[in-house]
Amino acid sequence: MSNPAVTIYTDGSCSPNPGPGGWGAVIVPENGKKRELSGKVDDTTNNRMEILAALEALRSLPGCSMVTLYTDSRYVQEGISSWIEKWRNCNWLTAEGNPVKNRDLWEALDSELERHRVQWFWVRGHADNKNNNRADALATAARGRAILPLHDQSAIHIFTGITWRKKSGTGSWAAVLCYRRHVKVIGDTVTDSSANRIHIQSACQALCSLKRRLPVHLYTSSGYLKEGAGSWLPGWIRNGWLTREGNKVSNAQEWQALSGILSETDVSFHVVDKKMPPCHSQEAKELAVEWVEELRDELTCRHSMREIIP
Repeated sequence: MSNPAVTIYTDGSCSPNPGPGGWGAVIVPENGKKRELSGKVDDTTNNRMEILAALEALRSLPGCSMVTLYTDSRYVQEGISSWIEKWRNCNWLTAEGNPVKNRDLWEALDSELERHRVQWFWVRGHADNKNNNRADALATAARGRAILPLHDQSAIHIFTGITWRKKSGTGSWAAVLCYRRHVKVIGDTVTDSSANRIHIQSACQALCSLKRRLPVHLYTSSGYLKEGAGSWLPGWIRNGWLTREGNKVSNAQEWQALSGILSETDVSFHVVDKKMPPCHSQEAKELAVEWVEELRDELTCRHSMREIIP
């Protein structure tokens, strides 16, 4: 059985150079759905982002693949095609005897190439290749995003996703909980609720499921949840669960439950980019959508049975 064929377009961006940078990749399997990846580094260079884009794209492939990779970086294309074998043989020194710049990334990329068969092609940047232009847009957009602490191994990472169908009055939530190599998925369906309430409920349920007292990073698409947990709760508690205007706090019961949990657990809330969420956030969202569809079908079936049975 032949290895799957994949075409990849990568780009890196840094402004100023050196300075904050981003990378982007468009991954187009021969059979399958197109995927997009991107990321940000606070202090870097344009060349490092160009290498990192290729490295992360190859790392994302689940198995050995036949890869055609397009980059608009002569540095990357010639580094892989012409220079890297000489660097490796010369103990990562240039022809002038100087240390190879970005050795850490070149070595990581060299190691990743052992898994795949890759053909490298240079493509002119900012021209008429739509996938290369998309990779450039992803890299540029990533520069402006907040960096998420996804690699903090001292903490538990919780990725939540919710959906709410107002018309049918049904919703659901899912959470992917990660600690190092351990992963757990939980979730539930709900009725008679709201999107904001489900966001709070998902956080409460996920945090209550933890068996270890460790710092937690919770990733959500809800600014309401982040601001409420991080800024508004102390004022609501002081005011007897009334707003500044003297109105009752919406979803007070859920906020009270979350407040009790936060008094015992160190939780940092992070709002994810809805257009480019972390993989586990996307997974949680897709699970929530799947589960609410199942609930809707079940409720529809019950309604139909009531109509048929005299």
